[in-house]
Amino acid sequence: MTDKSNPPGALKRFASWATTPPQAYGVYLVAVALVFLLSLYAGTMKPKKTPESVSPPVAAPRS
Repeated sequence: MTDKSNPPGALKRFASWATTPPQAYGVYLVAVALVFLLSLYAGTMKPKKTPESVSPPVAAPRS
């Protein structure tokens, strides 16, 4: 037996609000902009250390 008198949780309320047509367009555009900005930010970051290049062994055959 479930008690239906309790109001839904905050996440369910937000999900039902965000999926109604006028808000859904805004939520979608905000999500796309957030993904774009995060990927742009991640692409501009420089690594802390450059990976060391592995030099070939001295006795490597030449072809």
